[in-house]
Parts: sequence; C-alpha cells; structure tokens
Amino acid sequence: MPNAPKTPARQIRIGDEWYDFDAAVKSLDTERAAVMRLLIAWYLREPGAKLPPRPDRQVVLDARRDRRAAGPDA
Repeated sequence: MPNAPKTPARQIRIGDEWYDFDAAVKSLDTERAAVMRLLIAWYLREPGAKLPPRPDRQVVLDARRDRRAAGPDA
C-alpha cells in the first residue's frame, strides 16, 4: 500500500488557532505533527522530553492579520 502511515490518524477539534499554529511551525521549518508529539511527550513527563522551541510572536500576529485580510472563505 503506497503512502501507508506508520501511525493512525487522530482527530481533534481546534479553532482558528490551528492556522496560526501552522504558520508558527512552518516558520521554524517543521510540521504540526512533530511539534504535537513533542508537546505530548513533555506533558506525559517522558524521560528527556523537552518543550519545542517557539516562534517569534510576530509570526502568529502576521498569520492572523493575513487570514483576516483574506476574508472568511479563504
């Protein structure tokens, strides 16, 4: 089976912060799933787990501004 993921997909409900999160992780050249895994490991107090780096706050503010400027259907 081509492109078979190693782990099953999980669904969670997140508001518009999801788009801000996407912009933030892309600014650090990573992916949302990678950051989520790091956060979960840290939250579960896994040995050696550390919080991932955070982007500049301006990245989030710019993403929100751009999304609002694009309108509700963008």
